[in-house]
Amino acid sequence: MGTKSALRNTYGAQRKALSPEQRQEQSIAIANQCLKLPVWSGQYYHLFLQSDPQAEVDTEPLLTILQSKDKEVVVPKILNATQLTHYLLTDSTPLRVNRWGIPEPQSGLEVSPKLLDVVFVPLLIFDLQGQRVGYGKGYYDRFLGQCKKEVIKIGLSFFEPVATIEDLNPYDIPLDYGVTPNGTFTFLAK
Repeated sequence: MGTKSALRNTYGAQRKALSPEQRQEQSIAIANQCLKLPVWSGQYYHLFLQSDPQAEVDTEPLLTILQSKDKEVVVPKILNATQLTHYLLTDSTPLRVNRWGIPEPQSGLEVSPKLLDVVFVPLLIFDLQGQRVGYGKGYYDRFLGQCKKEVIKIGLSFFEPVATIEDLNPYDIPLDYGVTPNGTFTFLAK
């Protein structure tokens, strides 16, 4: 239980305290847990590319799974202070690391959020109701609000969920699933 700010500080520090080896091992475990979810019938999967300075979950193992299942992988690019754009990731998509340490597509085929079937959501921690704490900029809440109603939202975290996030906002969009190295959590009955 805690406020977003307190949880952001606590779990941001804990995540950065993980060694690169721990992060890699746990990222592989998270990808393997994702295989247990009933989410593999879609075609368009939105995947964040991890920020190394933020010590995020490494999504490379998940990317490998998506490619092995012949899914269309879509990745975000920060457009401005409030918006993301989304590009189809192909072998020829040029990527460049932005000022936050996030690899972003520089050009390519732009994909509408309305086409997405599944979105893997970056976050620090989620709670037992499927609410989440990200970085506080609101990019993903705005983006998820542009997706079709039935899009499946999956949060990836190194840490087990907290009981409750105290200071929710009306525009916060909850997850459908949360995935940790040790298991999966379902929130579909919202």
